[in-house]
Amino acid sequence: METQQSQPAMPQLNCPAPEFTAKTTHGVKSLSDYRGKWLVLFAHPADFTPVCTTEFSAFATRADQFRELDTELLGLSIDSVHAHIAWTRSIKENFGVDIPFPIIADLSMEVAHAYGMIQPGASDTAAVRATFVIDPQGVLRAMVYYPMSNGRSVDEIVRLVKSLQTSDAHGVATPENWQPGEPVIVPPPATADEAEARQDQGYEYVDWYFCKKTL
Repeated sequence: METQQSQPAMPQLNCPAPEFTAKTTHGVKSLSDYRGKWLVLFAHPADFTPVCTTEFSAFATRADQFRELDTELLGLSIDSVHAHIAWTRSIKENFGVDIPFPIIADLSMEVAHAYGMIQPGASDTAAVRATFVIDPQGVLRAMVYYPMSNGRSVDEIVRLVKSLQTSDAHGVATPENWQPGEPVIVPPPATADEAEARQDQGYEYVDWYFCKKTL
């Protein structure tokens, strides 16, 4: 009887990110190399493709913004180091953009499978546009998947990192499209007595479960 091949387990939020050691355009890199910093690990389907070129250019032009957030960038596709190098040189020549971050060469698809970047409904041999935000302790904090046909918003990834860092630093949540300087959401009370007292605690009060404050 033919058995169906099991798919690798997907990574899970708020659990340790899958470990890896891989060749990159900046030498061998491991997840442990990024311990103590935030990391944005992002996959693209293939080198020398137009949508991926726009995304890599956008990540490169915002590299300083990520650096100010103590955040490193690390790309990945199922191409060789030589293909990555040739592509980044082409981006510099044709678009005037230097790619300052490493790109993993994942010909074995080991990292791509560990992170659930291979989606059989899209392709068995190319990674979808998956983005992973990993915190300084190596914990996976966010995952965003885009289809191959549509480029992701790098500005949104910058915003997401800022939101995560703010939530960690202040024990709060952030509303839709929150930007630094805007009010944040106070965690809801855990008991009936706390809910009764919430209105008099000096927050921007809408209801007992919905209150904001300015940091």
